[in-house]
Amino acid sequence: MLWTTHSHSGQFCTHATSTLRQIITTAISRGLTTICLTEHIPRHPPEFYPGEESHPLVLNHGTLFAVFDAYYAEASRLRSEFASQINVLIGFEGEWISEATVQIMRDLRARYEFDLFLGSNHHVAGVPIDFTDEEFVRAGEVVGRGYEGLAERFFDEQLEMLETLRPPVVAHFDLVRLKAEVGVRDRDWRGWKGVWERVERNLRFVRGYGGVLEVNTAALRKGLEDVYPRREILEAWNGMGGRCTLSDDSHGVDQICTNYEKALGCVERAGIEELWCPFREEADGKWGLRWRAVKLEEIRGRLKLQPLSTVPPA
Repeated sequence: MLWTTHSHSGQFCTHATSTLRQIITTAISRGLTTICLTEHIPRHPPEFYPGEESHPLVLNHGTLFAVFDAYYAEASRLRSEFASQINVLIGFEGEWISEATVQIMRDLRARYEFDLFLGSNHHVAGVPIDFTDEEFVRAGEVVGRGYEGLAERFFDEQLEMLETLRPPVVAHFDLVRLKAEVGVRDRDWRGWKGVWERVERNLRFVRGYGGVLEVNTAALRKGLEDVYPRREILEAWNGMGGRCTLSDDSHGVDQICTNYEKALGCVERAGIEELWCPFREEADGKWGLRWRAVKLEEIRGRLKLQPLSTVPPA
């Protein structure tokens, strides 16, 4: 089995490329058995990412909710079209910014049927930490106490997200590393006592409700030495008996399955021997989410079979 639990398309995400159809057909051509579609939740204008205000559907309807509605409709249509070729899961990537975004996620889950969703923290104290260097610095200034203080606040807000949402999958667990200075961004988390205590606390909480941690290869694509989360976090998680899944966090067809071989090495060094693949299964007339353990060697075997692919037509 080969899969990604985290993906985006340029059709519905302004900082991505490729249509949703291209994402799915490329995944098929590269031998994926499951792909999770996880576009960002809609947000109100004060919380837009750069470029979202000029999305055609936003220009026509004045809201990101129209974009998300179109995403869900297209994802459902494509899932039916390609059902015989790949297991398509429909979900979303959450945001933890304000009470407004919490309510948006509640409303989305009441309105639509999702296979799963990702619990994510892209902000600290309401300021984005993974978009621009300037915003990352500003988040640190708002929190105070340097990078250590920022990291502590990140994991405190992450716990709030976990307690409120209990997401099936926790995305890029230590994303706060991304924009940190060289020499700090790849430092062992155990070097900061207060931060590490928060890391372990959050891991215990996720383990308690049965959540899954994603091994996210975007960290490698963006120049970090290790995946999200770092090795010491994976070791601690593995020691708790926690389960991990695999994600490329792709934002276009060129990023599907990137750095998977290197990521498997990171996982292996943490003592993990298997990863968990999500899939849909019908039982008694109802579709439900299931997880299957896949040995690392099986994943490596699938990677070796991947053909060189070109971008398919829209």
